[in-house]
Amino acid sequence: MADLTTNVAGIRSPNPFWLASAPPTNSGYQVQRAFEAGWGGAVWKTMGDPILNVSSRFSAVSFGGNQVAGFNNIELISDRPLEVNLREIEETKRLYPEHAIIGSLMVEPDRDKWHEIVKRVEAAGVDGLELNFGCPHGMAERGMGSASGQVPELVRQQTAWVKEVARTPVIVKLTPNITDITFTAKAAVEGGADAVSMINTINSLSGVDLDSWNTIPNVDGKGAHGGYCGPAVKPIALNMVGECARTPGIDVPISGMGGVSSWQEAAEFMLMGASNVQVCTAAMHHGFRIVEDMIDGLSNYMDEKGLASLDQLIGQTVPKYSDWGDLDLTYRVAAKINNDVCINCNKCYIACEDTSHQCIDMLKDEDGNDILRVREDDCVGCNLCSIVCPVDGAIDMVEVARKVGDEPMTWNERQQLMANAGSNQ
Repeated sequence: MADLTTNVAGIRSPNPFWLASAPPTNSGYQVQRAFEAGWGGAVWKTMGDPILNVSSRFSAVSFGGNQVAGFNNIELISDRPLEVNLREIEETKRLYPEHAIIGSLMVEPDRDKWHEIVKRVEAAGVDGLELNFGCPHGMAERGMGSASGQVPELVRQQTAWVKEVARTPVIVKLTPNITDITFTAKAAVEGGADAVSMINTINSLSGVDLDSWNTIPNVDGKGAHGGYCGPAVKPIALNMVGECARTPGIDVPISGMGGVSSWQEAAEFMLMGASNVQVCTAAMHHGFRIVEDMIDGLSNYMDEKGLASLDQLIGQTVPKYSDWGDLDLTYRVAAKINNDVCINCNKCYIACEDTSHQCIDMLKDEDGNDILRVREDDCVGCNLCSIVCPVDGAIDMVEVARKVGDEPMTWNERQQLMANAGSNQ
């Protein structure tokens, strides 16, 4: 059986599945229930100066039968006294010594305040710290969260302040509400971060009620932007993890999060460079016991692949993730319709005819039955037909043989050849 134990910058846990800093980790009772269910670690809900939360504070976006395709919240950090959180952290660590407890922290950009809270939280027995530079609402208006996380110098400076006194590994949690997350990831590393985690939630408004014209959610008729997470943000998170994993200078472990709902998504994040994953929305939707399927599924997958440990999985796709200019311009695929499987719904034909390259013909076979056929020479291999097709196996994307003389060439190589030709004239 594959070994699922993880070591993220010195923080050990029995498996790579951590609960993210969020409502599911708001108390010792919840974290202890999570550990009983099988979670390898938990990032305690962010602690700092006491705050007041609003009501209501959650909303969701439903799509395609998924009741929570995306999740929006305007909740802030822990509204419980720091002393209570610390007492429960100490108790939970005593009861579950093999599980990872990470203290999530947020205070204003003040060196003394960072020093004070770091010392107090570490004294409670946490295995590591996570600095919350990502929260996009409420706290940002007070100069914290993403207000700091969007400024590389503030990330670097505050990380360095924490490292002056921290005795446990320091993870810096980054905001996705920025043009290029690698800038702030580099700043965190320069400040001494032992690891980075990403992504925090994305600025969002989940909807408007067409009867009342109130935002969703609203607080007595007033609304504000919140943080978006859940399955819908996975492609954004996966890209940001991959960008950081392949960028020189970001040579620390990555704790990945953003839409992880199953073992398959966890494996994708790890293939793209994450050393472990954090989960929130899926646990809020389905409860703590979803981790059982995550553990079993990942373990079985690794056994099938012949992998003994997660080190053999982490980062394996990163070398394949590049820039558009490095893609082969002469490589071609074309759609092939399997008419023995096709149900003649014509969705591929409509999609191609209306919005793509008009390369699918509606024909009759020798028995007079309707069939669809792709004109390979006109197909650009965009994949649209296979995406809209509702039947597995009805459309394959097949590699097309290169034409004589078509050697692999990228746009970057082409530009270099043109530049060399120009300089030789």
